[in-house]
Amino acid sequence: LSDKSRRYIFLTMASKYGRVLLRRGFSSGMEGPSATAGEHGGMKTWRNMTLFLAVPGIMITFVNARMKEAEEHEHHERPEFIPYEFLYRRPRPFPWGDGNHTLFHNKHYNALPDGYED
Repeated sequence: LSDKSRRYIFLTMASKYGRVLLRRGFSSGMEGPSATAGEHGGMKTWRNMTLFLAVPGIMITFVNARMKEAEEHEHHERPEFIPYEFLYRRPRPFPWGDGNHTLFHNKHYNALPDGYED
């Protein structure tokens, strides 16, 4: 399946799930504006809202962010190396490794003073 069809299927399922929750509702049978008006009804309502709205909402947001990041990563190209002296100056070596790599060095994104490694 392509990314678009997977996203369509996922969002269709999420919208159907949301409609079922809206039809059933979260009422605890109490009257009044406050969800905590009764003894235990408010706690049950908030637990249900957390389990059936917040957790799936966070999961949908996570999946959407991962899919968008994957799309962006496919089209990302490394910028051309330009040997600016002020960016790649090493007055003294780093205290780890060979002294030329930063602590969180990434071969694809971080250039050395003489250019990219690969």
